[in-house]
Order: sequence, then structure tokens, then C-alpha cells
Amino acid sequence: MPTYDYRCERCGVFEMQQRITELPLNACPTCGGPVRRLLSRNVSILYRGSGFHCTDYRPQEYKDKAKEESSKAETPSAAS
Repeated sequence: MPTYDYRCERCGVFEMQQRITELPLNACPTCGGPVRRLLSRNVSILYRGSGFHCTDYRPQEYKDKAKEESSKAETPSAAS
């Protein structure tokens, strides 16, 4: 269940867990004063795996070509 931040004119900032389908609060649960829902800063983004979408889902031929090019760059050139 998401947590939403609200600001009450009398009490200050507080958090409230609500379902996504619930309407925003209009009144403070403590004092009954008017409240506004704030933009939340506690967004939990979880990245898993070795990279992002553009690197994780590339075609196999791209990955093979990148490996080939990196191995060529690592070997010292014979021309001295």
C-alpha cells in the first residue's frame, strides 16, 4: 500500500497509507483542518540485474560483436 505525504495548515506534514483507488484526504485526521497532498520524495525504484533495459535486452548478435571488438582492443598490436 503506498504512503502519501500531506501538509496540514495547523499540524504540519504527516504521512498516510492509502490504497491507490482511495480519494485524497480533505481533512486532517488529527485536528480536522484542511490538508493538501504533497509530491512524495520516497519513491522506491529498484534496479535488478547487470544493467538497464537497453543493455539487458539487446540482441545476441550485438553482444557477440561488442565482445569481439573489446577483445581486439585489449590485444596489443604487432606493429612496432
